[in-house]
Amino acid sequence: MSPPAPARPGPRPLTLHLATAAAISLGSRLGSAWSRHAWPSSNPDGRAAWESLIRSLDGLASRERAAFEAALEREARRRLDRFLTGVAAYRHHPYRRALADRPVLWSAGTTTLRDYGPAGRPVLVVPSLVNRAYVLDLAAETSFLRFLAAAGCRPLLVDWGTPGADERDFGLDDYIADRLGAALAVATRAAGGPVPVIGYCMGGLLALAAALARPEAVAGLVLLATPWDFHAATGGPSPLLAALRPGLMATIDALGELPVDVLQGLFFALDPTQSFAKFARFAALDPAGPLAARFVALEDWANDGVPLAAAVARGCIDGWYLENRPAAGRWRVAGRPVRPADWTGPALVVVPARDRIVPPEAAEALATRLPGAARLAPAAGHVGMVVGARARSAMWEPVAAWIAALDR
Repeated sequence: MSPPAPARPGPRPLTLHLATAAAISLGSRLGSAWSRHAWPSSNPDGRAAWESLIRSLDGLASRERAAFEAALEREARRRLDRFLTGVAAYRHHPYRRALADRPVLWSAGTTTLRDYGPAGRPVLVVPSLVNRAYVLDLAAETSFLRFLAAAGCRPLLVDWGTPGADERDFGLDDYIADRLGAALAVATRAAGGPVPVIGYCMGGLLALAAALARPEAVAGLVLLATPWDFHAATGGPSPLLAALRPGLMATIDALGELPVDVLQGLFFALDPTQSFAKFARFAALDPAGPLAARFVALEDWANDGVPLAAAVARGCIDGWYLENRPAAGRWRVAGRPVRPADWTGPALVVVPARDRIVPPEAAEALATRLPGAARLAPAAGHVGMVVGARARSAMWEPVAAWIAALDR
């Protein structure tokens, strides 16, 4: 009998996930206990429903009220237990990603260009600096890159790796003008001419800036869930991020980077209840089934992040999220303004309709600024668009068809 797989460190940061689940469970019980004092609803739209619930509870006889609170206690404990069971099952699940890394065509520092060829038209693929590039090649049956290769392309994946000694002092300009510019040159040499470029999330911003710097090298731009107007969905900078900024900057100054667990905490804050719900659902899955394996594969990737170099982190937090420089026309790379209106080549902007990480309004703002850009709005989330059960028909096939049409 083979030994059990070692426990995973995630979900990261583990203490935040556990504390939030406990707070959700405790909150349901406190809400009942405080209902007679008209505990205020944080959601104005739910105020009437809350007041109706209070009246219903206050109308109960003492024995009925005690029975209700006992039932609520049992349900809160049951849900917390299911969440904890799901977390434990995930941490000890035997699945491990088995796909081997593809050959390296070029490298500089910790950045590599992975070749999914050798045949087909080269396509440069640019992921985010925050998460591992292999989300685009997660598993044999959920690999966007292997699908593109089968469709006649030769994907060349920019794998940023973990910042090393060379990248510790990098800013966004260094990654775009130096590393991505060099990768684009390698791709064009392999193609013997301009290449299509696909950028995913933050990678879309990097790809756009690189394409504007060297338009003759880019045959077309595909921008997947790429934010542009960081205030479009909220009307202004995030109050939470603004409040956290002093602590984030102190951490960056002390460590010379923004650590993975801090980044994971920021993603977690987008929807703190999601973890509670998804691990509870995972607890009910057959651990030997394909759905459980898919969940673990994706969760492993999500917890396998990389830190951001200090200057990159400052540029993202201040320049993008708080000051909204791209939408304001004040983002510059190597002294050159990054203006989508200056792009005159073909472009496809993919805006997943259920995206919580990049709100559709933030990505749609880029589509409206790119002259003549085609649009695709899959009914999917930020990551589900790439690896979900319907990713093939919703995003992979339309993108492959759009790239193939560039030659017509």
